[in-house]
Amino acid sequence: MAAPSTPADLSAALVLEPVAVLDWLVILPVAWCIAIGAILMMVRPRTGLQPLIAIAALGVLVGLDAALLWHVAQDGPVTMVMGRWLPPFGIAFTVDLAGALFALTAAVAALAGAVAAVADINDSGRRYGFYPFLMLLMAGVSGAFLTGDVFNLYVWFEVLLISSFGLLVLGSERGQIDGAVKYGFLNLVATTLFLIATGYLYGIFGTLNMADIARKADGLQATAPLVTLIALFTFAFCMKAAAFPVNFWLPASYHTPRIVVSALFAGLLTKVGIYALIRIDVMLFPVEREELSLVIAVVGALTMITGALGALAQTDTRRLLGYLVISGIGAMLAGIAIGGPGGIGGAIFYALHSILVMTALYLAAGIAARLGGGFSLGLLGGLYRRHALFAALSLMLFFAVSGLPPFSGFWPKVMLVKAALDIGAWWLAAALLLTGFLTMIATGRLFLFAYWRPAGEGAALDDWALPAVVLLPLLVLTALSVLIGLFPETLLGLVQNAALTLNDPSAYLHSVFPAGSAP
Repeated sequence: MAAPSTPADLSAALVLEPVAVLDWLVILPVAWCIAIGAILMMVRPRTGLQPLIAIAALGVLVGLDAALLWHVAQDGPVTMVMGRWLPPFGIAFTVDLAGALFALTAAVAALAGAVAAVADINDSGRRYGFYPFLMLLMAGVSGAFLTGDVFNLYVWFEVLLISSFGLLVLGSERGQIDGAVKYGFLNLVATTLFLIATGYLYGIFGTLNMADIARKADGLQATAPLVTLIALFTFAFCMKAAAFPVNFWLPASYHTPRIVVSALFAGLLTKVGIYALIRIDVMLFPVEREELSLVIAVVGALTMITGALGALAQTDTRRLLGYLVISGIGAMLAGIAIGGPGGIGGAIFYALHSILVMTALYLAAGIAARLGGGFSLGLLGGLYRRHALFAALSLMLFFAVSGLPPFSGFWPKVMLVKAALDIGAWWLAAALLLTGFLTMIATGRLFLFAYWRPAGEGAALDDWALPAVVLLPLLVLTALSVLIGLFPETLLGLVQNAALTLNDPSAYLHSVFPAGSAP
């Protein structure tokens, strides 16, 4: 007769306690986007129903992300581990203030884009999957912001990259195919570098859990080539974020798709690269980031200035805005290089501002093209007389992207300049101020040519009116920029706490490895 078996002690390997109801908010944004994307695929022939489902679903996503931000702000970082396996064996989704802030802001921008797409995406675009691609894109973006595992971060990058390919070629025009090739090639190179660096990371640490890596990094500084490792990650993420000198792909591709797709790309995709750079460089390898800080600062300054100069040289509004996206990436890199609560807080604040404002600027460019007959400054003119409210909203956005008060771009610029001066990097502070001045000239030139200058006699002005569904997203995003500029205290406090958590990740580590549970 066989001896009775001894019951296994599962507490050493599995989470045995039931998951708290609020903790489900960690994974719900990703699961929700995937589920709605599948539903939209099933109703793809019903083109009139798709936008209603997608807009309602993205409204729910904003609510979920807002609830998650509230939960994290009240209770600190939250972790959920897949399959109940204790970390570092189970794949962890860990959310702190930085991840929750990025996720909520991205959801707001996506909701604005979905509403604007009602007028911009025709029945053919809906049948070819615009709304399912949008939900899949948000699944990838949300997953990247919420994951606590480096390989899982790579997976979500792949998800958003695949969906962005679908959105980029929607319409199958020659220019779109050309833009997709440039966009795809550079992003695939960056993704390959990311995967190589991830394999290198696993070879050194034997784990890909972010919290586990953060607590082991100090003990390996003398024996492992961590500077080489972080250099690989930094280069890969800088390519994805369109930093100098690998930024040429962005203005060559972002002007080719439908304008609402360009708006979503400008608001979301490069910011995922910046977020990943902050997460890896600042939280996991702060000492190695300090060693590379001068290189990152120089790259940031060159990215800012070349982006602003590129915007000055453009006569196509979409290309001009593409260079402004690049310029903003340089400001975020400057914050990462400066480090500390001031620099990292400024980088996060600038990224959140850029998500909202760049999305709105591309939507404004689309409206201007419909009112004025094209995207070329040679064609545009008289937009102020045609629609004064639209011109006023555009002017506010131009002030915001230039970093002028009282708009959202002012406060992160102040934070970054002060942080640069505090560490004696006067040249970096000067680059930030010079970039703001050049951006103001570029946007002022755009306003004078396209809005203030009378329309030429031969200009073919479109009689297309501005329905509420077109103007509403622009109005909401501009209002958010104004509100953040006038009442920055709440967001400023959240951003500063997020920066403190990244610089001192003890609360993040405790969320993943509660006292006594670490292997």
